[in-house]
Amino acid sequence: MTLRFRWLGHASTVLDLDGVRLLTDPLLLRHAGLLRRRGGAPRPQDWAGPVAVLLSHLHHDHAELGSLRLLGETPVLTAPANAHWLRRRGIEGAAGLTDHDWWEVPGSQVRVRLVTAMHIHRPMPHRPNAANGFLVTTPTYRIWFAGDTSPFAAMADLADLAGGPIDLALIPVGGWGPRLSGGHMDPVQAARACVTVGARAAVPVHWGTLHAPVSRRLPPGWMDRAGPAFAHAAARVAPGVQVHVVAPGEQLELS
Repeated sequence: MTLRFRWLGHASTVLDLDGVRLLTDPLLLRHAGLLRRRGGAPRPQDWAGPVAVLLSHLHHDHAELGSLRLLGETPVLTAPANAHWLRRRGIEGAAGLTDHDWWEVPGSQVRVRLVTAMHIHRPMPHRPNAANGFLVTTPTYRIWFAGDTSPFAAMADLADLAGGPIDLALIPVGGWGPRLSGGHMDPVQAARACVTVGARAAVPVHWGTLHAPVSRRLPPGWMDRAGPAFAHAAARVAPGVQVHVVAPGEQLELS
């Protein structure tokens, strides 16, 4: 089986496996609130027709309501408090999972479950603050979408939860500014996390896409650093991990 992965920018990715398309933290419009996207919005043909959306948390750069409404009644899998909030705002497909549930895609052998993410900094006053990552498994592949998180000890248990080594880690390595707030990983921490989970391959996400309107006064080139910095760090501290640094819109195939 071939796993196809496409990065749409920031934490938005498309996973095509076993005839099933999954979409993570979709930002499908030109901008996300006050944050500006570098480049155009993702092409609809690159993300259309997902079986489910995996939503890590409700920060505006991950849960953009206009993008979620484009997806109609597609199931949006997330923490129960997040799902309740989304349904009250017209996202009818929002479905709450606990961290013990496996959600099985009908007619396939693809399974999804929530896993821990440590992202308690910068709480929002008007949205729930539950945060999580995801495991996606098939008989062939095991994928970890980390969401937004700082390192935590239970990362070492993810392979056991997945039923085997993590084949692909979608790992956050940056943000929408040159400085990271708490609850995130920098490129070196992300590389060490890949070692902790025993990832065979990794794609850096959550970098190089969004910026605040004041970015013209920030250090030039900061948006382009985190992905290559992760690759450099992984070569040093995680030499067994195959790193793929892709551009927004680019598709990757893993056999």
